[in-house]
Formats: sequence, structure tokens, C-alpha cells
Amino acid sequence: MPLASSDSAPSAGYMLIDDRFTVVAAKFFGLFRRKRQGGGALAVYLNGAPVLDIWAGWADNDRRWHADTMALSYSTGKGVAATVVHRLAERGVLDYDAPVVTYWPEFAANGKADITVRDVLNHRAGLQRTRGLLDDPADLLDHDALAAAIAASAPDPMRLRASGYHGLTFGTIVAEIAQRATGRTFTELVRAELAEPLGDNDFYFGVPQHQRHRLAKLSPRLGVARVPFDRMIAPFASMKAVHSARSAVYDGWADMTLGDQPYDTMMPGWNGVFTARSLAKMYGAIANDGMIGRRRLLRPETTRLIAEMPPGSRFDYVLGAPPHFALGYHRGIVGTKLTQQALGHFGIGGSGGIAMPRLGLSVAFVTNHLGNHAMSLGDARLPILAMLAQRAARGLEDTGELSDSLDAAVG
Repeated sequence: MPLASSDSAPSAGYMLIDDRFTVVAAKFFGLFRRKRQGGGALAVYLNGAPVLDIWAGWADNDRRWHADTMALSYSTGKGVAATVVHRLAERGVLDYDAPVVTYWPEFAANGKADITVRDVLNHRAGLQRTRGLLDDPADLLDHDALAAAIAASAPDPMRLRASGYHGLTFGTIVAEIAQRATGRTFTELVRAELAEPLGDNDFYFGVPQHQRHRLAKLSPRLGVARVPFDRMIAPFASMKAVHSARSAVYDGWADMTLGDQPYDTMMPGWNGVFTARSLAKMYGAIANDGMIGRRRLLRPETTRLIAEMPPGSRFDYVLGAPPHFALGYHRGIVGTKLTQQALGHFGIGGSGGIAMPRLGLSVAFVTNHLGNHAMSLGDARLPILAMLAQRAARGLEDTGELSDSLDAAVG
């Protein structure tokens, strides 16, 4: 594949490798040597300019990954949905500290009148439940039906003690708030608030038929040691600490995501489809005072607010770990460290995007090969590639120890 020079923007069919980031590129290409490893793409922006835009491997058994290949990236979309909210908030269309009922009156049912937009963005609304929320599981893929059911439901009282990751409901709540505040569909808002300012159309929650030839096929099924993800905690459901986690995912969801259904609906919490390039642009702007090239996505004061990433709750009652959610993102994992100096959103399976504002750096990785041989829920590919990019941006060299860590992480 031809390579663009390091001082030019990537063009159709051409990869871009800045000389300072060749170590990162080499590690990435090593991830996709064999067809069974699937494929993926990696993009990096530094100070608002692209320095890496590369891809490798297979989008399907008989189709290579190309420059325009894109993949469903699961919870990576939460950060994208949150960025739409920040665009609206800085124009005064939304207020972080306003009760959700200001925009969505029906939300007040069952003791939710005081829950704020900020609570939602910080996963403190207590509305993670999807299991049993609707009689017909098919309605869980209907935005209007799911939003109405959430509005009528009671919050989990654990929300007053800690964050509770809204794995499948976050995007629905955020999208409905944005729609109510603007009178526009969330699909229209994604185009107006992200695609147009960034000059990149590849932000999809629901993929048009004429774009589906670009999709990479996901595999394997989501699970740990071949136990399906949405069933693996069922034996422990009677335990209170596990009950909230189990309620957040419904039976059949994991396998359904590998089919065609996710591309027919809008579920911004988990069905976002992106290229690495589109994600890196968005996070590149967040890392660079709101600017990407000559385009402005956010005001500097907004990006400074996002970059604060204050400490969150000591534990998350759904995840059982403290990822420190703030304003729709979580602290980034760079190498083996959860750090306040990075923010973004990972998706189950391994895709995700990260911004490192102090370095003006963003890193985005999308893949169709979910996790590694031990479990498909995720692995260290993005965190390690992010650490290599961080070292390159700082002018540091790779170490053998880091190489060994990557080899072990990706199996």
C-alpha cells in the first residue's frame, strides 16, 4: 500500500506514517499477520495534524481491510455521543447541571426529578437496567420504546453511593435529552455537531444500506473462556453486588451484535460504527484546544473542562472497578495505567479512542477481531499502542519490556 509523506493529510487509499511514529506502526502491523487475527486500523493525531493513518488485515474471510473500512465499536460510541452534548452545552442549548426533566418531562416518573444531565454523563443516574425492562426484547432495539421505558422506570438506589456503568442505556438517555432540547433527531445532530465541523462523515449510529459494503465482520462471540458474555454472571445473580451488573445486559444481546440488526437501529451507547480516522480526529480536537487543522470542534474552555477528569467514585457498582467517569468519558488506560492525563472511551472487544491533552495527542484503534484467545471482551492492544504513541510524541524510545507486554496481551 502506498504511503503518504508525513507532512500531508491522508488521501484515499494512501497510508500516512510520520517518521517519529514508525515504532507504533510496526507494532500495529504485527497484530494482523494472519487471517485469523482479523483486521484493524490505527490513527494518531498530534497537535491537530495526522501523524499515523494505517490499516492491515482482513475485514472478512475474503475481503482485505481497506482505507475506508469501518467497524462497529461498541461502547466507543459513548464518547462520541457525549461530544455532541458538549457542543450543545457550550452554546447554551443544554446545561450540565439542569435536571433532565427540564428537557424531557416524562423522565420525572418514579423519583427521578432531581437527576441532572451531569449525573447521566457521569453514570450516576441509576438507570443501567435493560433486563426485564420491556416485555418484547425486540423493543430494546427501538429507541423510542426504550427511552419511554427508561423514563417510566425507577433508578437504582446504588446511584447515590457510586457510579453504575450504563452499558446499554447511556446512549439512549443522552440521545433523547439532545433530541428533546433541539427538536432534531440524534442522527441529524451527529451530522451537524460532529461530521460537518470535522469534515468527516464516518460517525454512524445505524448504517445506511449504501455504506454497508464498508463494514468489517466482527468475531468471535463475546465471552470469557467460551462462556457467553451475557450469561456468564447468571449463577451469581442473587448476590446484590452482581444483580445490578446482570441487569445491565439482557440475554441474547452479545450474539445479536454480531449480526445485521445493529446496523438498522440507533443505540448510541453501543452500536457506533467508525473508522479509526474519524475517532482520532474527534479526540485530536479535544486534545488540541478544540482545533483539528483549521477546523474548530469545541471551545478551549470546553476542552479544559473535559480534560479535568476529576476522581470518580471508589467503585462502580456495575463494573466493580473505578474507571472514574466524567462528562461522558472515562480516564484513559495507557500501557498498564489508568491515568488522569488521558481520557476517552474504550469499547468491548478492543476498539476505542483516547485523547492526551497535555501532549496534544489522540490515538484511535478499531478492529473486527474481538479481544484475544483468552477472552473476547477486550485486551491491551489499544492501551499499549497508546503508550507507544505517547513515547513517540515525547521523543522516547521503545523498550523490550513494552514489546514483550504487547506480545503477551494480544496472544
